[in-house]
Amino acid sequence: MNTTRWSAAGYAVLLCASTAAWPQAYPAKIVRVIVPFPPAGANDIAARIVMPKLSEYLGQSFIIENRPGAGGTIGTALVAQSKPDGYTLLIQTVASHVANAHLYNKLPYDALRDFTGVSPMARVVSVLTVHPALPVKSVKEFIALAKQRPGELLHGHSGVGSFTHMNGVLFESRAGIRMTHVPFKGGGPAVIALVSGETQTQVAAISELISHIKSNRVRALGVTTTERVAQLPEVPTIADTIPGYESSTWVSVFAGAGTPRPIIDRLNAETGKATKDADVGAKLAAQTLDPAHRPPDELTARMKADFETIGKLFRALGVKLD
Repeated sequence: MNTTRWSAAGYAVLLCASTAAWPQAYPAKIVRVIVPFPPAGANDIAARIVMPKLSEYLGQSFIIENRPGAGGTIGTALVAQSKPDGYTLLIQTVASHVANAHLYNKLPYDALRDFTGVSPMARVVSVLTVHPALPVKSVKEFIALAKQRPGELLHGHSGVGSFTHMNGVLFESRAGIRMTHVPFKGGGPAVIALVSGETQTQVAAISELISHIKSNRVRALGVTTTERVAQLPEVPTIADTIPGYESSTWVSVFAGAGTPRPIIDRLNAETGKATKDADVGAKLAAQTLDPAHRPPDELTARMKADFETIGKLFRALGVKLD
């Protein structure tokens, strides 16, 4: 009888020990990191700065795969359809991820139920820019021109449902103007269109535009935060013209729903360690991305809150793709 008790107790101890130890064995193979947009956008930039540190810390390669298309939904669907074991991760801004749920009627995944938050990596701050040929040098002048030419100014963005798209829609709503939105297959092509003069304006991540701002190939009119940013100290805030205006989001790591919590927690801890690394922080800052780290539950809560906020905005403006 005592032997049976000891066997059961011993089994329980071994089971607990095994459960506590197995997350440390993760990852045992290469981890795929899906960026659902082409290279050179904020998601891609942040991933290529942070993920090498996770490879270093965890002893396995975190391989970035760009899977663009359909506003980020193709790459996102790939993650949703993968086994939720921590070996296929998604890099996406919170805002873009939930926006697609309001744009598409027949997504092959549920933005909320099929994903769980792992950790933010960086906060994305955007800037209103124009092609230098446009005769405006301030947010106020831009709004006045847009009101004189309703629907004529072309706002390029990185795909329907992208954060750049939402930035443009939000700015339209708050400024009381109407622009024509032109989708491109990612942030890189959208920026090229602005620089070439194919489009006249863009409200996009500073990380995507700062080199062109510095070289005077595009003109910055206002940043989307409530305070000026260190990398563009001469650029005022949009809030100086439109009181209370603010728009930012997190580039974040997501995993499929059902991924074991110990794996989520370990990925969160190592991502947090990476964002606090001095070299990573400097590289993110150089791209005007603010290092960000929050617990998984806080990221998931932000995802749900943004789902409601963006849904209300899109419904009010009649924004829908299908």
